[in-house]
Amino acid sequence: MSIELEYLIYCIEEYKRRHGISGKETYLLFERSGSSQYILDHYDALHTAGIEYTLDDIEGMLQTIGARTMD
Repeated sequence: MSIELEYLIYCIEEYKRRHGISGKETYLLFERSGSSQYILDHYDALHTAGIEYTLDDIEGMLQTIGARTMD
């Protein structure tokens, strides 16, 4: 498993914890919104900024495109 994929899994786990949603919901949200690919493509910058920055960045991206969790 690549380090980029490990970081994506870590981001999914932290996002689900932050929002109190399931791993499946988080995975589907990240896939539909392009967040998974964004994290993989920008791993070098995101992992050095830290998880809080990465999650805030993803949340901003999701707001911009109007993506929501499946509440």
